[in-house]
Parts: sequence; structure tokens; C-alpha cells
Amino acid sequence: MRVLSWNVNGLRAVHKKGFLDWFSSEDPDILCLNETKAHEGQLPEEVRSVAGYHSFFTTPEKKGYSGVGLYTKKEPESVQFGFGDRFDAEGRTIIADFGEFVLFAIYFPNGRQSAERLQYKMDFYDAFLEYAEKTKASGKHVVVCGDVNTAHKEIDLARPKENANVSGFLPQERAWMDKFLEHGYKDTLRIFNQEPENYSYWDMMTRARDRNVGWRIDYFFVDEVFAERLTGAFILPGVMGSDHCPVGIEIG
Repeated sequence: MRVLSWNVNGLRAVHKKGFLDWFSSEDPDILCLNETKAHEGQLPEEVRSVAGYHSFFTTPEKKGYSGVGLYTKKEPESVQFGFGDRFDAEGRTIIADFGEFVLFAIYFPNGRQSAERLQYKMDFYDAFLEYAEKTKASGKHVVVCGDVNTAHKEIDLARPKENANVSGFLPQERAWMDKFLEHGYKDTLRIFNQEPENYSYWDMMTRARDRNVGWRIDYFFVDEVFAERLTGAFILPGVMGSDHCPVGIEIG
């Protein structure tokens, strides 16, 4: 099984750049999208209903903001939108139960706008972790993917010293990542790849992608037991159309 996640920075925009052609050629079993910036009814029919896939989309209260999408060849046993709390209004979460594992497709908040948004981000992190732990405690395996909006370690961004006081690499954000992994989850890429300069986001204004001055802020995590099922984890930096590129895992 091949599972991909991509922050498309606007699904309607990336559709105009060949999204469906890429989707068809990649042919993943599951594709999760972050920052769709559209309600389902705003999407073209060919994007809403891709042949061979079941599709699901969140509906943020604010149009043109946030949003998550899920395409899957196998129909989930159940699909839930959000954690059932105050964070659900922004449409950041799809939770799909596939029986052998529960998939969390999440667009985590960005904390750069203000101190209030940073606190919102940290509160969201904690709410997510609590829900993931309940899911794992129920006997289900957990797979988490999406734009986490934090680079975990210095290896995960090109300029760690220059960004030490910037949200996305703040000590408290990185400490939460440590805490999350300590609860029994694995950063899937680092199981297979310990090399630097593996990034998934580049600032478009400064043409940072041309120089690979990037951040690794898009992740797949799995619980420690399910990690034994993985046969690969990867980044697809050659895929254009967004300021992020897709990331993925292969499950044996």
C-alpha cells in the first residue's frame, strides 16, 4: 500500500497545474491533501469524484482557508471530521478507520501570525495527541500524516540558527515533537533516511526551492508496532505546483 500526503496550497489552483495527471500517474492507494482552501461544492466535478477512489473533504467555516481532503481506493469503515471539539471549525482533520489502522490526515495550525495563534497551535497539538492516544489505547494502529508546521531537528531545515526564534522551529514546538515521539510514535522518514537536505517546503517569495533552502514540516508518523509494517518512506521534491511537495510511505 502506497500512501501520500501533500499540502497543495489550494486544490483549485493545483488542479490548473496538472494535479489530476500527476494523481493518475502516481496512482496511490491513499492520497491526503492539506490546505485545500475549498469546500467540496467549490471543486470541479472531476476533482471531487476521481474514478476508482472514494473522496472526502472537510468544510471549514471560513471559505478559502485551511481544509483537508482524502482520496482512497479502499472505502474506510468510518470517517470522522475533527476531534469533536473547538478546533473542528477550521476543517483541519479527517480521521478514517481502515480496520488495520486509523489514518489521521491533518493540517496542523501555523503559529506565526500572533501569540494567540501560537497558543492555538500548541493547544491543537495537545488535543490531537490526546485523541491519538485514545485511539491507540482502543487497540487500533495509528498513522498520522500532514503539514505539522514544525521542523523537528536542526537537520530538518536549511537554516536552523537563523530560525531559532521563528514559529515552526521554536523550542516549545520542537519539545512537543519530542513528547509526541516519546509516546510511542515514529517519524517514518528517519527510519529509512538520516540524510540532511531532505525538505518538503520552500518559501516561494525568495525562490528558495531553486537553492533547496527548505524546511521538512510535512510528515508521516506511525505507532511503534505498526512501524514494522513499513517498507519505505520518502519525499517527492520533484513534484511541482505548490510551495510544498508530497511525502509518502509504503506499507507491506
